[in-house]
Amino acid sequence: MIIAAVVLGAGIGVCLGALGGGGSIITTPVLVYLLDQPFSTAITQSLVIVGISAGVTAIAYARTGHVKWGVGVALGAMGGIAAWGGAALGRLVPADTTLAGFSVLMVLVAFSMLKRSTPARRASPRSRIAVAARSGSATYDAESGTVAEESGTVAGDSPGRPAARAALEVVLAGLLIGLLTGFFGVGGGFVIVPVLVIVMGYPMPVAVGTSLLVIALNSATALLARAGHEAIDWSLVLPVTIAAILGSVAGKHLALRISEQTLTRGFATMLLVIAVCVGVRSSGLLL
Repeated sequence: MIIAAVVLGAGIGVCLGALGGGGSIITTPVLVYLLDQPFSTAITQSLVIVGISAGVTAIAYARTGHVKWGVGVALGAMGGIAAWGGAALGRLVPADTTLAGFSVLMVLVAFSMLKRSTPARRASPRSRIAVAARSGSATYDAESGTVAEESGTVAGDSPGRPAARAALEVVLAGLLIGLLTGFFGVGGGFVIVPVLVIVMGYPMPVAVGTSLLVIALNSATALLARAGHEAIDWSLVLPVTIAAILGSVAGKHLALRISEQTLTRGFATMLLVIAVCVGVRSSGLLL
């Protein structure tokens, strides 16, 4: 059992570290169906495993400049507030309807990210050179034909961007994340990463790193709310958490070594797989 838990923990960590998501959605079912944990206890143990793993990996991403600390903390705060409203709204909707809506949302988000990752939507080298020259934020390699951005400069952080607009985007993104999190009962990167990429325009590595920060904050908050209600089986949680940390750090290194296009498509593909599973479940075809 411990060997299986370690292997599964490593797989959970790789998903977290590489894609910034897959934590609770994967961890809780694994603890319940494969490791025979009670559902309520599994949720608490999942928060421990995912929260610690996400926090450690967020620090690793921060060391390479791929975490927006201010944005992450603001998203976590705004999301926590909006989640109450989303949860209240979700209680008014039948579970199967909520699952079906979640499935449709994931499909739409996945196709939006796939469309974003297609070469036709990428700026031409000439236009990228022009942007780099104006902003002074990148250099052009004439031999390779590529544009290299200076460290710390990402989409959505251009020097000329109004501070009020940036703050408004963070507030709106946080509210959107919170509403979706509360309504659909999903608190991880499946909501956060698409919002950071599609709404705020961050590249995938920054979206993943910042998502991990938000996940760690949300997990800590939720764990405090559940403290004292469930006994944690540390003989199971510790090896899974250690394996998840190692897997997430490995996933982080993998993510930074593959192209943003491949990373975006991998995330979108995972969303489609989950959407199909949830859609089948909500239709009653899967018990």
